[in-house]
Amino acid sequence: MDPASLPKTDEEKARQLKRAALKDLNSRLDTQELSKLDSSLKRHTALIKRMRLSVGADNRDQILKDIDSLSLEKYVDEIASATLEGISRCKSEKDVWSAVEVICALHRRFSTTFTPVLVSSLSAALAAPSRASLSALPVDQREKEDSARVTRQRPVLRVCSELALVGIIRDAPKRSGGEWVMKTLKELLSNDPTLSSLPLLSTFLKSYSRPFLGLTPPQTKQISAEAEAGTLSSHTASETRGAFPAIFNEEEELVEQDLRDRFKRMCEGYFENVSKKLVIEHKRLQDQDRRNHEAYIRSGEIFEDRQQAYEKMTKGYEKLLANCQTLSELLYLPMPSLPTVSQKSDSIQIGTNAAGGLGDDAEESTLVSGGKWEDEEERRFFEDIQDLKEFVPKSVLGIEGEEKEEKEIDEERKKADKEKAEEQARKLEEELEGLKSDSEKGMNGDVEHPAVVAAGEEEEPGTTTPTPMSPKAASPPLSPQLAPQGPSQLLTALLARLPDATNRAMIDQAAIDFAFLNSKAARKRLIKFLATVPKGRSDLLPHYARFIATLNKYLPDIGTELVALLDEEFHYLQRKKNVVKELAEVRIKNIAYLSNLTKFRVVPSHLILHMFKVCLDDFSGTNVENIALLLEGCGRFLLRSDDTRERFGTMLELMRRKQSMQHFDQRQILLLENAYYQCNPPERAPRQEKERSPLELFVRHLIYDVLAKKTIDKVLKLIRKLDWEDPVVRRILHKVFTKSWKIKYSNVSLLAMLTYDLQRYHPAFAISVVDQVLEDVRRGLEQNIYSTNQRRVATMKYLGELYIYRLVGSGLVFDTLWSLVTFGHPDGHPVPHQTCPLDMPDDFFRIRLVCVMLDTVGMCFDRGTQKKKLDNFLTFFQYYVLCKEELPMDVDFLLSDSLEALRPKLTLFKTLEEAALAVDEMFNAAMQNAGLAPGEDSGEESGDEGERPTAEDEEDGDTTGQESSNEDRAPSPEAVVVLSAQEHLGPSEEAEAEFAKELAKIMTDSSAESRKVDKKSAWWDSAVLAPGARKKRTDDNDGDVDGESDTAEGNAVMNFTVITKRGNRQQTRHLPVPAESALAVHTRSAQLQDKVEQQQLKRLVLNYEQREEAEELKALEARNRAGAIKIRYVG
Repeated sequence: MDPASLPKTDEEKARQLKRAALKDLNSRLDTQELSKLDSSLKRHTALIKRMRLSVGADNRDQILKDIDSLSLEKYVDEIASATLEGISRCKSEKDVWSAVEVICALHRRFSTTFTPVLVSSLSAALAAPSRASLSALPVDQREKEDSARVTRQRPVLRVCSELALVGIIRDAPKRSGGEWVMKTLKELLSNDPTLSSLPLLSTFLKSYSRPFLGLTPPQTKQISAEAEAGTLSSHTASETRGAFPAIFNEEEELVEQDLRDRFKRMCEGYFENVSKKLVIEHKRLQDQDRRNHEAYIRSGEIFEDRQQAYEKMTKGYEKLLANCQTLSELLYLPMPSLPTVSQKSDSIQIGTNAAGGLGDDAEESTLVSGGKWEDEEERRFFEDIQDLKEFVPKSVLGIEGEEKEEKEIDEERKKADKEKAEEQARKLEEELEGLKSDSEKGMNGDVEHPAVVAAGEEEEPGTTTPTPMSPKAASPPLSPQLAPQGPSQLLTALLARLPDATNRAMIDQAAIDFAFLNSKAARKRLIKFLATVPKGRSDLLPHYARFIATLNKYLPDIGTELVALLDEEFHYLQRKKNVVKELAEVRIKNIAYLSNLTKFRVVPSHLILHMFKVCLDDFSGTNVENIALLLEGCGRFLLRSDDTRERFGTMLELMRRKQSMQHFDQRQILLLENAYYQCNPPERAPRQEKERSPLELFVRHLIYDVLAKKTIDKVLKLIRKLDWEDPVVRRILHKVFTKSWKIKYSNVSLLAMLTYDLQRYHPAFAISVVDQVLEDVRRGLEQNIYSTNQRRVATMKYLGELYIYRLVGSGLVFDTLWSLVTFGHPDGHPVPHQTCPLDMPDDFFRIRLVCVMLDTVGMCFDRGTQKKKLDNFLTFFQYYVLCKEELPMDVDFLLSDSLEALRPKLTLFKTLEEAALAVDEMFNAAMQNAGLAPGEDSGEESGDEGERPTAEDEEDGDTTGQESSNEDRAPSPEAVVVLSAQEHLGPSEEAEAEFAKELAKIMTDSSAESRKVDKKSAWWDSAVLAPGARKKRTDDNDGDVDGESDTAEGNAVMNFTVITKRGNRQQTRHLPVPAESALAVHTRSAQLQDKVEQQQLKRLVLNYEQREEAEELKALEARNRAGAIKIRYVG
């Protein structure tokens, strides 16, 4: 046995003996004479008060003394409730045991009255919360409620577990209370989908895993890593049984063997479920992280709600992971294997686990998206470098007899690089620790670390990497082909050719040519040339870097000296940080040059990391651009290289922390975010497409792709051929026809036309479409979600087109317009600048919807009562607009264009007072008209006000604009065969024959009567006057009454116009006729009769219009409930 486990074994044995003794004591009940006990109210009240405060170790002795000396029989119920309250304050194991002793003392005296009441109270205290009540609470309040409940139930569960072991709680007379405890725990855990009760199980297992589950206390002996996952628990149990053979005999056990096995299986099953949930949450967290990266790529930022949801998910996952680890330790079961980040992942988790997340696969694929290179072409450019030995003789390169020397130099270089890398990593760790402490104290992210910065600056002059010596001084023999020209001229030609070497083949050939010209002077001249790249020629830098990398293997002083020059230039630019614009191009060239050389491994890794750290130490101004350029240039390479992965990952984490703690402008934030995600791109999961049946795909193709003016008849024919009896087909069609926002906006009218054509064959389908459109309009008003605004515009347009094609009446259109300006406001009355949750004063979207509807159907309401209705609405609409805040420019233009198209001469109200007075007058007139003609509604006049009056009148206006497309349509491709009753509403053949007969009779009678009329008295009525003569006649008769005048002699005459014709010319002259003549009398009576008929017809028309207006305003009054809006301003 391990000596370290002896103290725990002794403690467990002591607890076992103590529980067994108390159990034996509880089997003997106390019998005391009540006459010898104290029954004073004061002492009983003090005892109950003391027990309510606590039944822990502090009050144990006094409570036990009072229990033995007081009668208590009249206060059993109060003592039981006080005991439950006192248990909730027992935090430590000592307090729990004191509470158990107090309860046992009371049990021995009142086993029949006290114990059942207490056990019932304990069972209620440990009951699982109601799911319905918890689901009604907000998420934050639900978490607080669960936390408070666990805190309350933890001491109660510990006390109940002890009571089950000492014989107070029993399942049967001769059994322990383990079954009761197991059922209580099972109920808590099974009714807990959020795993909020998991800490209760951990608390139970920490103290009672041995007596209830048969598990031994944890030992210091390590479990073998080679043990299989499924045999770990049994292996531990077998070792436990061998380690404690004599201490825990079956006779001494307080819980039965079968119950212990069942309890153990229950806990292991629960752990398995928790492990599965942990794996699921782990995958969800990784998926959410990937989606966050994708959202950032799409929108350029991660929105606050998405970030908060991710942080909340991370917090829940960490909590679940900690609980799962605790259960694993207590049950001696292995943790589930969590899937790590894939080797092919684009995203690398920056942080402490970055190195572990990438895996240890030595053969890293360079073709996948998670490699160093973005594509194969880039990999070949930076890695497939030609070896000069294959093209240039060794003697020319000066490498004969120096292989051994090169090996020693390489070893020294590697050793120096390793030392420098360790020193750099140590500094970075110190920097991170300092930043963590600063962030905990609430300091700013731009706090400098003088010690670290000073150390970096002091070591910089002496940090040059040891480099191999130059080749032999002996000048190499020239190539025979180059011999006729001098080396200087050849080098000049080569350098002049370099700016044009913009591909791999040309730059590789230039490296071979320079190898034949190699000399110390040539190298110095080359270094000077390569260090002075012209401004604006950043495209040359990758090729120059490849040129240097090709030569650097055999001529290392070229790369070393060029890197030294660039390093010196970098530090010069750091000293000139205040000169921003003048040195901007120089900074870009310097960082880009270093980045390309780093990817060719010409720049030592510690040097580029040091530059990154120098910029990070002063994370402001131009260094922000420098860091962004470094990340874009070589960040991906450094992050995925084995030798720099960990250190550069630490630096990236440091950069992200400083970025979050410092304030940058929007341009700098965008630079850093773009550079970071270019360096560490997120993984893009394949897009999950919704699975659709072939039939649904066909219908969507017809409506979304094929539907056009020229193909509408073809689409109609194909849709009619579908199986309309199949509910699946009807559901698909209903879904497509009601989602008007998914088609082109210009095709909305075609969709309405198609619905109209289908109405003839399937009227119920058209009704369901209209119902759904109206429901969508209503839902949009009730929810008012910004993301659905585009849908609402398309739906409003669709509703207007449905009216144009006679699928809805004008009443629904006006009801929709009025609901747009009144819905959500108190009593349907908009009030200036009043805060309305569904229609805020600064929300102008309803104005857009009204304008869309007016643009669609406004031209139809240009005559009759419909025009009056629209005028009334426009008056109220102007008042509604003035109740809003100042309109944005685009909304103002949209409103003015819509009103000008409908009412070009409409005078808009300038102030809210004018609009309020106009609305007031409108409603007063409506009330007066309603009062003038009460009860005049008749059966003939009570038709639908929304329907068009006549086909000749209203439909002429309806078919303008977008209806013109109907004229171009060909006839229906098929003969119409409709069995609906609506198609048999016309007259029968007998009725047609009767009508023709009556019409012929009327025409015969009228012709006979016309022959009886005196032609002498009626010829004037049929004469045709010239326009000039008719006008002259009218002017002459203006002062007369019915054409009569008084002559100078006082005789009344009637003026007639006589028409004569001379040749082709028509002449007229006035002829006065005496008023008493038969001609004058007959003419006067005919005129008076016509005038009376006109007046009567006019009166009938006016009365009809008044009744229509009264009915309309009555309906409006009923809808607004409170009558007219009374808004008066007293100036």
